[in-house]
Amino acid sequence: MENENLNDPNEEQFEQEQELPGVNQEVLTKVTGMYKDWFLDYASYVILERAVPALEDGLKPVQRRIMHSMKDLDDGRYNKVANIVGHTMQYHPHGDASIGDAMVQVGQKELLIDTQGNWGNILTGDGAAAPRYIEARLSKFALDVVYNPKITEWQLSYDGRKKEPVNLPVMFPLLLAQGAEGIAVGLSTKILPHNFIELIDASIKHLQGKKFSLYPDFATGGIADITNYNDGLRGGRVRVRAKISQLDKNTLVIKEIPFSTNTSTLIDSVLKANEKGKIKIKKIEDNTSSEVEILIHLPGNISPDKTIDALYAFTNCEVSISPLSCIIIDNKPAFLGISEILRRSTDHTLALLKSDLEVKLEEFQEQWHFASLERIFIEKRIYRDIEEEETWEGVIKAIDAGLKPHITHLKRAVTEEDIVRLTEIRIKRISKFDLDKAQQKIEALEGEIAQIKHHLDHLIEYAIAYFTRLRKEYGAGKERKTDLRLFDDIEATKVVIRNTKLYVNRKEGFVGTSLKRDEYVTECSDIDDVIVFTREGKMMVTKVDSKTFIGKDIIHVAIFKKKDRRTIYNLIYKDGKGGSSYIKRFAVTSVTRDREYDLTQGKKGSEIEYFSANPNGEAEVVMVYLRQVGSIKKLKFEVDFADMAIKGRAVKGNIVTKYPVKKIELKEEGVSTLKPRRIWFDESVKRLNVDDRGELLGEFKGEDRLLVITQNGIAKTIKPELTTRFDADIIVLEKWNPKKPISAIYWEAEKERFYVKRFLIENEEKEENFIGDHPKSYLEIVSTDYLPVAEVVYTKPRGKDQRPNDVIELEEFISVKGIKALGNQLTTDKVKQINLLDPKPFVEPEETAPEDMEVIGEEAIEKASKDIDGNPSPNFSETKLDKKKSQNDEVQIKLFDE
Repeated sequence: MENENLNDPNEEQFEQEQELPGVNQEVLTKVTGMYKDWFLDYASYVILERAVPALEDGLKPVQRRIMHSMKDLDDGRYNKVANIVGHTMQYHPHGDASIGDAMVQVGQKELLIDTQGNWGNILTGDGAAAPRYIEARLSKFALDVVYNPKITEWQLSYDGRKKEPVNLPVMFPLLLAQGAEGIAVGLSTKILPHNFIELIDASIKHLQGKKFSLYPDFATGGIADITNYNDGLRGGRVRVRAKISQLDKNTLVIKEIPFSTNTSTLIDSVLKANEKGKIKIKKIEDNTSSEVEILIHLPGNISPDKTIDALYAFTNCEVSISPLSCIIIDNKPAFLGISEILRRSTDHTLALLKSDLEVKLEEFQEQWHFASLERIFIEKRIYRDIEEEETWEGVIKAIDAGLKPHITHLKRAVTEEDIVRLTEIRIKRISKFDLDKAQQKIEALEGEIAQIKHHLDHLIEYAIAYFTRLRKEYGAGKERKTDLRLFDDIEATKVVIRNTKLYVNRKEGFVGTSLKRDEYVTECSDIDDVIVFTREGKMMVTKVDSKTFIGKDIIHVAIFKKKDRRTIYNLIYKDGKGGSSYIKRFAVTSVTRDREYDLTQGKKGSEIEYFSANPNGEAEVVMVYLRQVGSIKKLKFEVDFADMAIKGRAVKGNIVTKYPVKKIELKEEGVSTLKPRRIWFDESVKRLNVDDRGELLGEFKGEDRLLVITQNGIAKTIKPELTTRFDADIIVLEKWNPKKPISAIYWEAEKERFYVKRFLIENEEKEENFIGDHPKSYLEIVSTDYLPVAEVVYTKPRGKDQRPNDVIELEEFISVKGIKALGNQLTTDKVKQINLLDPKPFVEPEETAPEDMEVIGEEAIEKASKDIDGNPSPNFSETKLDKKKSQNDEVQIKLFDE
């Protein structure tokens, strides 16, 4: 081989660095000639011939060759996979390993290949057995939609010995049904699988000119949030979660796993999160076989709901998948959205159906043409005209002359090939020729031709009927497996297990996890923030660390909760040395981490004289003791924090006294001055929230609870914690009124009768089944109205008149009894249906709010402290509110707002 391209003096081949003493010289070689082209050639080969599927049939080349080989070998029986792999090597330029792996991947999708033996398990990640041990054959679906040699374009195989299809004539959006994933040179593709039935419905809608939507569906099931799917294009994202439910108070069970994971990788991620202290579990069991079952056992003091959130936050129970829809179109890679791929695939199917009809029409027309010639040839006894002919040319001319008077109705001219076929008719067939049967055959062919022409004239309707047939014949068992749902964002700091201890050295001003000889504060995690207050009136929020200096004389340390509007800090501080004392109340909702905030007015000598942190906005009463200065006679007085409005942390506050304070002591614990929390239930994510999303459940005080009733007859009350997860079988979720009875009609399977009962929740901490333990008992209707009304529709007995419907007022039908009571039998007659009607009017007694107590809404707190840097709101103005005189007029307390 000549190296002229490498040695061309016109090419700049070497770049030499400037020589420096004692420095090794580097030589940069510029790649030219054939080396310059090889990379592009290799990249093009990998993209077009290995990694990326084609739009026409949705298959990569190796998959196409496997399917073609299976058709070659197909006789209706199973073939050893090793045999199929060996046969495919006639067409595929690579070895048996790549073919075998590709075949297993296609087989595991359970669409084109009917498998037998151990083909691996996508749930556990177990691999398939060796190719000599497993067998395969084409599925009925593949035989129906993938093959049609008459409309297939063929090409020579890589060695020129065989013919292989350029593309298989797949009349179905196979690419979207199976999905595809491949890494080429310079690009990759990741097309997620979609639901079989939904693809057919989308194709039908496209043919009808209607809009459609397509979203992924995974064989592993799970739950998917497709909010940012972006039609499968670059930049999109699909979040997929495992289905986790609570088996009992100390056990969680995973029944479905996210796509792209298996039970082994998922369990490993759970164990790693446990080792790192992100979650806390006792043990984990894998009982997976044909279906996933992973049991996670929890310690007794761990919240199951919080653990579920932590599993999503820190393990592979939630994964994020980034689709990238790249396919081959006209021998080039192209990026198309899933919707456009479906449209083009459906249009391609339409073109294939048309080609197939045209081929069939031509075949039927040829059959009709020859059947008509055969009828004329035998009926008119033209075969006798050749008895005297001695040459082949004479025979052809004699038959042609004999046919001419009778062929005016034919659709095309008679060719020599037609006449040769007539001479091949056997004497036995001529002697047994039945004119009536021949005419029936011609008429049947005319009917087939007319039907095909009708299909061609109404091609859209024909295609819709074709897709409808596919759905009917092959759609059974292919319903959607992955639930589509909006996901709530999980804050890691709220669900992480706090496995580290936080300590404080108040005098020296240090906080951290390594100060084990100092004062213990609380449990924490390494992703938490802590909020710290010092005697000088400084506040700081910082990340949990082994040891952090805040400032000397620390008076309060706690875990900081971002956007917490319910924790209220009550503060009295001295404004500088010898200055007045001020009082204020504030919340800390957001700050800049590691920035020092001054809660006083910044004068030298300022210090905090009283401080309290109140998780639910409590306002206590304190006793202020003054120093004996001058002629002061009233040396102590009460201050009630409830008289103070909650405002921003940077406000000046209100004057308590201008005299020196000796000490301040707590006199009386306070009650919350915050309004009850308004809580909503968001049906889309099955979670509670305080952000005005979904259905308003009511206003909740600290002691209020939620009533939960499920379809399987479970009733319980729970605290309205925002981390609580709710299953799909909940039928009642409302604020619990302990005095409000629950009415239910249920089928008692043991007695085979409907029963009515009314009861109150007797133990608010206990979960109870109120329909009995019989597995066939079920809840028919349940109501939490005071005066519910039900309609009973009876089944008409044979030969008897229909019994009129009964309307039953449940409050009169049965009194309130215990939750375990059987209740009263509804009827002995057969019931067809029970309907819950509108309840009778009832005036619910109103709760009276305590008087003389100002309550503050969280909206007001947010408004007062919304400045992220702690600047006071511009709405605050210095307005004199009140002036109180002591009995001897020697002490004045001036209350000012700033």
